[in-house]
Amino acid sequence: MPGSLEPLDVGVQIPYHFRCPISLELMCDPVTVSTGQTYDRASIEYWVGTGNTTCPVTRSSLTDFTLIPNHTLRRLIQDWCVANRSFGVERIPTPKQPADPASVRSLQTQVSSQSNPSHTRLSAVKRLRGLARDSDKNRSIIGSHNVQESECAFVASQPDRVAHLVSLLFHASIEVRVNSAALIEIVVAGTRSLDLRAQISNVDEIFEGITGILNYPLAYPRALKVGIKALFALCLAKQSRHKAVAAGAVTALIDRLADFEKCDVERALATVELLCRVPAGCAAFAAHALTVPLLVRKILKVSDRATEYAAGALLSLCSAAEQSQREAVSAG
Repeated sequence: MPGSLEPLDVGVQIPYHFRCPISLELMCDPVTVSTGQTYDRASIEYWVGTGNTTCPVTRSSLTDFTLIPNHTLRRLIQDWCVANRSFGVERIPTPKQPADPASVRSLQTQVSSQSNPSHTRLSAVKRLRGLARDSDKNRSIIGSHNVQESECAFVASQPDRVAHLVSLLFHASIEVRVNSAALIEIVVAGTRSLDLRAQISNVDEIFEGITGILNYPLAYPRALKVGIKALFALCLAKQSRHKAVAAGAVTALIDRLADFEKCDVERALATVELLCRVPAGCAAFAAHALTVPLLVRKILKVSDRATEYAAGALLSLCSAAEQSQREAVSAG
């Protein structure tokens, strides 16, 4: 919530049904999922984006990931905001609908086509720039289409090509290793098929290669950035998370947590939270003396999203072992 809403703690209570079940904050853009539950768009998109396929409230499987705007609820929230303006409540901004992926793909095709006149390509670039400025969601959609889905699927469906990319993770040149990891991340992120994603994550030594890049000396900072992006993308496949743990990803994540830039800290904490969902990962993190103190230190210090991931990981750790509970209390 914006800082201007701080008086709510004293003067007015937000109605329960106006709060997002995930963030527990006033919904700005309420959307309904296939189970009939309503969430704030940003919160449910984060939920799904980290690999979850169930409804957070009902725990039922989401039959599809279509988000339907709940206009009625939004009007009620807006009316409530106006009625409580004297308490410092501001009107929620009118949400802009996310860009249509098909339209984004069409614009990118116009930009990349050498046969198009320069003014047509420039116009398409300007429209893409405008969409990117509107929201994080639009930037995500544009980024995901930098490589055509068909090209990603083509690479992902060819075991020999994937195996060759994995072999390059152990090349003598760190630049070759990092470029290979970057390409693997692009292919995984751009492949819609969950089976193909899982197939890539199951390739022998892929996690060992990515972990090795994460552990590379800080003199080559791109290794850290690319390494965490690739590790996060691979860990979205639930079936392979135990392989990441076995490859030493837990130690690498904790040892490097203080070295990541802000956006990469969020991704690193999301990866920690994902690995804490498997027993082996939870046990490995609990065994590392710095895990709990570092997670506690990140809460409320980086971003709201980072706080959610750190708190989620702590919840898993503290639910599994009393020792982690004591460490969390000692860490403040």
